[in-house]
Amino acid sequence: MIAWLLLAIACLMSLLFGAGSIGPDSALGLLMGNDDPEARFVIMELRLPRLVVGLVTGLALGVAGALLQTLTRNPLAEPGLLGVSAGSAFAVTLAILLGATTASLTTLISQLGALAGCALVIAATRMQGVGQDPVRLVLAGATLTGLLLSLSSLVMLIDQRAADEIRFWVTGSVAGRSWDQLLATLPSMILAGLIIVAVVRPLASLALGEKVAMGLGHHPGLIRLAVILAVALLVGGATALAGPLAFVGLVVPFVARGFGGADIRKTLWLCLPLGPALIVSADTVSRLLVAPSEMPLGVITAIIGAPVLMIIIRSRRIPTL
Repeated sequence: MIAWLLLAIACLMSLLFGAGSIGPDSALGLLMGNDDPEARFVIMELRLPRLVVGLVTGLALGVAGALLQTLTRNPLAEPGLLGVSAGSAFAVTLAILLGATTASLTTLISQLGALAGCALVIAATRMQGVGQDPVRLVLAGATLTGLLLSLSSLVMLIDQRAADEIRFWVTGSVAGRSWDQLLATLPSMILAGLIIVAVVRPLASLALGEKVAMGLGHHPGLIRLAVILAVALLVGGATALAGPLAFVGLVVPFVARGFGGADIRKTLWLCLPLGPALIVSADTVSRLLVAPSEMPLGVITAIIGAPVLMIIIRSRRIPTL
């Protein structure tokens, strides 16, 4: 209940505060029924779309992080740290290089890149000595992320047009996204939700071990494939909307487990409000810190997430989920 209240407060703050001339008084007046054309334009055409994009992005990344951590049984597994988001971003970068524009990007390209990133993560967990060591898995993911980001930077050096179009997007932002872009991601988000509903109970069994899951009549291989597909759909859609945002999939499940325990079903339920609340709050802060300019959203999420990562790593024992 507290998490949903925090989300409601974050949404209200997102509509009331911004980097422009429309302050809380004007915004609140419009919400109360006053007809101010300038305030209406700012709230309905600028702040409301980025609020909704923030809600969808935060939900997708928070849930994807929880799924990935449970699947790998690693609390450090996070789409932004393990190369899933970087794979998605690199696919989008290649699409722009080949002639696409940011307005015409489809989530399919981003999701294919995320799917490739997921496959590499699962392959890393099957390697001897890597999957059993959370820190080594993160280091492997960081290497992959660095490689893909370097290749994306190389693309921007080759094509100046691509660099101009992707430079702001790659740092992470929910600003300037159209309703058409948001609607393009909804079918895949809904499909991911249906997959999660179908697989959450078997996944909870798999978290106890493959033998336990098989003893209960589940098929670990099919569970993994379903979770990988759901993560790819969620991360790909979120990356297409807001760019590669790191640490969201780490912080949100970490906080959710702190309140609800290790059960994936309770964790996912808490991720539903906590993920959007984190993104929406971070976006509001990004507008206010350097007003009238805006700080990239990815910088804010990194500032929030880096200390959480250090806390987990410096703990005496990193728990295996």
